[in-house]
Amino acid sequence: MSEILDEGPFFHGTKADLRVGDILTAGFRSNYRPEVVMNHIYFSALLAGAGLAAELAAGDGEPRVYEVEPTGDFENDPNVTDKKFPGNPTRSYRSTEPLRVVREVLDWPRLTPEGLQDWRDRIAALRAEGTDEIIN
Repeated sequence: MSEILDEGPFFHGTKADLRVGDILTAGFRSNYRPEVVMNHIYFSALLAGAGLAAELAAGDGEPRVYEVEPTGDFENDPNVTDKKFPGNPTRSYRSTEPLRVVREVLDWPRLTPEGLQDWRDRIAALRAEGTDEIIN
């Protein structure tokens, strides 16, 4: 396991409508690549990172950010750690163990419509190049 840089709080962005105490688990289709079933559940110590994940998640629901707590071991997200960025500047993590919802965060930083479109364009460009493996 990699060195963990944070002790929390941790956040998870999604379009799912969750409640305090709900458990998030791996084993579902990726929000970004629906052909992939995820072996991990992903989260961040950065509120803005979870917000971005919520904004980009698949589905028609409202983007939501939740404070979560890992119920077991977790590691630095290797999709962005060292593979793409030295260290873990995105403070992104993953776990095969569930996350428990602590609360919904209502005051997270939202992207402008232009900023959101810029991210969608970047992801589309990565997919076109075949280098979208950093998108979970």
